Amino acid sequence: MPHVYEIMLDAELEQAFDVWSSYLDARTGEDPEVRARLGATLRTARAAAAEGDRPSARALVAEMHDAARDAGLPWAPVSCDPRTADRRARDYAKDGRRRVLPVHLREDLDSIAIHLRVTGRRLRAAPDLDDATREDIRYVSARAGMALDLAHLTAARRELERLQAIARRCGVQP
Repeated sequence: MPHVYEIMLDAELEQAFDVWSSYLDARTGEDPEVRARLGATLRTARAAAAEGDRPSARALVAEMHDAARDAGLPWAPVSCDPRTADRRARDYAKDGRRRVLPVHLREDLDSIAIHLRVTGRRLRAAPDLDDATREDIRYVSARAGMALDLAHLTAARRELERLQAIARRCGVQP
């Protein structure tokens, strides 16, 4: 099994590097000294990532966010919430996943993802679901999302089956 998790980690950093590079390439009229320090930190973060030291690279990106906030740079990139960060990393990871995953596996994962979205949408629209059932739906959907992110077909299928079982129990067409 390819190291899809590593692809996701690399994509997360690449996305952050691209955002910061774009910001630093823009002419915003902000403090040039702070921008120069941010540029140096970005180069150090890229070097750390290239050497395989992802934790240091992530820490340096976090330092850049802190430095920009402390300097009051209004157009500097800001940290995003975990859901947005994951969505962006998934978008960046698409090409890497295409290179390492066989076509049949990608198609199976895509099919499961579609079924999960449809079943989840139908469940969310169902009236009269109790809080515990809604929590189960969120939990199973999150587990399924993680399985898809890691390209773990067996786990993704299992979570889809669990979600479909909840749907049947609630009288919703899976």
